[in-house]
Amino acid sequence: MADPTSSTLTSPASPKGETQAFIQLKDVCKRFGSQEVLRGINLTLQHGETLCIIGPSGEGKTVMIKHIIGLIKPDSGEIYVDGMHVNRLKEREMAPIRKKVSMLFQGAALFDNLTVEQNVAFPLLEHGIRDRSEINRRVREALQAVDLDEHRHKYPTSLSGGMRKRTGIARAIIDHSECILYDEPNSGLDPIGSDVIDQMILRMQRRFNVTSIIVTHDMRSVFKIANRVAMLYRGEIRFLGTPAELRDTSDSVVQDFVNGRSDITG
Repeated sequence: MADPTSSTLTSPASPKGETQAFIQLKDVCKRFGSQEVLRGINLTLQHGETLCIIGPSGEGKTVMIKHIIGLIKPDSGEIYVDGMHVNRLKEREMAPIRKKVSMLFQGAALFDNLTVEQNVAFPLLEHGIRDRSEINRRVREALQAVDLDEHRHKYPTSLSGGMRKRTGIARAIIDHSECILYDEPNSGLDPIGSDVIDQMILRMQRRFNVTSIIVTHDMRSVFKIANRVAMLYRGEIRFLGTPAELRDTSDSVVQDFVNGRSDITG
């Protein structure tokens, strides 16, 4: 009989006729010291969805998405990626998850001593690919997808903020990731640069059916790219629905955030 605590445990089978969810968070709780950051988070995503996560600063949005790739472990609850039980995997068992799901950190987290093409190739080398022609082909394909092929020999210090983030997107998709987690991809960009990143995210979804989870404070971006929106507030999901439902919600807390209204008076 199989060990019921095995790290290969998968999520319960979906009801007949339903597609198994790609990403599931079930009653996820996380505390740092006395601060309760996540309080029973429940969230389900299907393949190809684009979900924007909004909410005030310090509410645990980045903490939540880091759970999906095992950078943070929950105190309780369950996390599944494509049926694999993430929080029961040891660090050395995380490679299959991180091939399916990659993360674009704030600032893109590029290596300044490597060129654009070397930064983009890095995940392939990490996963043991040594065929130089294969690496070159995939790097060119990824850079062309984000309109950076002509800049492949530049170093990150000579790139604009938007170009650095597009390089990060290319690095995220080069290993054929099925999902990209974006941590505030529009931060620090002017409106044109922000729109370029939005267009890149939409292109990844349409061209490669990439599932996207975007932590953002840019409401214009939310209404442009999201299929669904989740608002995190005081450690819980206060709102979950479509952009149209977000616009029409009667929840005053959600409306105040969306419209940038403060309740401070006097």
